[in-house]
Amino acid sequence: MEWAYAFSGLVVGFIVGLTGVGAGALMTPLLVLVFGVPPAVAVGTDLLYASITKGAGAWVHARRGNVDWGLVCWLAAGSVPAALLTLAVLKTLDVGSRQFSVLVTTALGGALVLTALSLVFKERLRFGRSRAGDAPTRAGGFRISATVATGAALGALVTLTSVGAGALGMVALIALYPRLPAATLVGSDIAHAVPLTLVAGLGYAALGNVDFHLLASLLAGSLPGIYLGSHAAGRMPERALRYVLAAVLFLIGGKLVW
Repeated sequence: MEWAYAFSGLVVGFIVGLTGVGAGALMTPLLVLVFGVPPAVAVGTDLLYASITKGAGAWVHARRGNVDWGLVCWLAAGSVPAALLTLAVLKTLDVGSRQFSVLVTTALGGALVLTALSLVFKERLRFGRSRAGDAPTRAGGFRISATVATGAALGALVTLTSVGAGALGMVALIALYPRLPAATLVGSDIAHAVPLTLVAGLGYAALGNVDFHLLASLLAGSLPGIYLGSHAAGRMPERALRYVLAAVLFLIGGKLVW
């Protein structure tokens, strides 16, 4: 099965490099529906997978000056405590029970449907020209509170499903900071996902729900896949690919929910 996992990682990594979406939205349902991995193990393994892959992306964006660390800190102020609280709740449940699998599967399906909708409508949220004055360091109290609350919502959702840190996080940031440059929003969103997925992934590992052999196989394929996808990004119709990806996620999400 190692080659199948590595090939899946290669395909998902290529899509992530091409569109910026897919580390959780594609990998987790793929592990559950195709390979029959238990939902809790799929989520836990994918969280650590995402923390490693997005860590590389965050490093590149940080070197290019595309990360607003103030924004990252406000998001993490909500997401990390929410992730820890969600892990504490999960610890009280029987992660091997059928009820837990149904909970994770249903939440995963809902997150995928929301991700699909966000891919379709995210461009309609942006208005005005980019300007540094929209940065969180100059934002009012309401916007900062909304940023922390957004981080908390993402923290709970990502910890439960491993989905949402990418596409849903971007939609929320576009709505809150429509005048920030797109590159800054993308870099900040990726940088924020690193501590969130790392904390959540380590929590699942402590609960015994991470398959490290599976993780190594996925990374063996995904890292070169992301490299290839990133280089092909400018040569392919990104909007059309995003719509196709949204349709796929909507169908998978609908199957999991209904």
